[in-house]
Amino acid sequence: MKLIDTHTHLYLEQFDQDRDEIVQNAINQGVDKMLLPNIDKDSIEALWSLCDRYPTNFFPMAGLHPTSVKADYQEELNRVAHELETRKYIAVGEIGIDLYWDKTFTKQQEAALLFQFELAIKHDLPVVIHSRDSFDEIMKVMDDFNNPKLQGVFHCFTGSEEDAMRIIDKGFLLGLGGVLTFKNSKLGEQIKNIDLKHIVLETDSPYLTPAPYRGKRNESAYIYYVAKTLAEIHGKSIDTIAKITNQNAQDLFNI
Repeated sequence: MKLIDTHTHLYLEQFDQDRDEIVQNAINQGVDKMLLPNIDKDSIEALWSLCDRYPTNFFPMAGLHPTSVKADYQEELNRVAHELETRKYIAVGEIGIDLYWDKTFTKQQEAALLFQFELAIKHDLPVVIHSRDSFDEIMKVMDDFNNPKLQGVFHCFTGSEEDAMRIIDKGFLLGLGGVLTFKNSKLGEQIKNIDLKHIVLETDSPYLTPAPYRGKRNESAYIYYVAKTLAEIHGKSIDTIAKITNQNAQDLFNI
């Protein structure tokens, strides 16, 4: 059985001491394709170092994470634009709006998101959206942008069934990760009626570690537990979950 981790940050410093071991562990568990969303200009070279070391296993994205949108955000966006012109990427991400940590740069986050939507259309790439405490704000930017060619995934979906249907109506997929496995999570109830053709799997390593490893550093190999939980919710085999969600990822990201 093969699984695709559509969202992992294995290039971050949390893996500096044992990165090769963590990568090999994932590959041994059948997770042979891992997609790397970028954060900002300071993470690009570390991301590419991992892609260059494992060119058949890792696939890079270029984007400016909303929590990195500060006063110099236009300079950051210029770097994203340059990267998309000069190197091959599979998506524009991770982009979006985050109102959980800080609302100081809300308008700048909205402007950055709109700019990166335009980049995605220009380069015919999907987007990977981060939407923490900002679902309605992101939907408004999408409505204002109003381009039916825009496609992608809402990473780390934790919303309601109504939210899920609004995302699906936009032609986007839902990225499900470790939150699905949490005992106190209601996410399983919210997505039990969502057709699997609208879902991809992710870890967001090193964050949001699924049960039974919750509280420890997350890694791509643990995506198995997300797939297992989704299989239980939908009454399907893990192989079926893997086959469908892998195909969704391959179709969206052209990998």
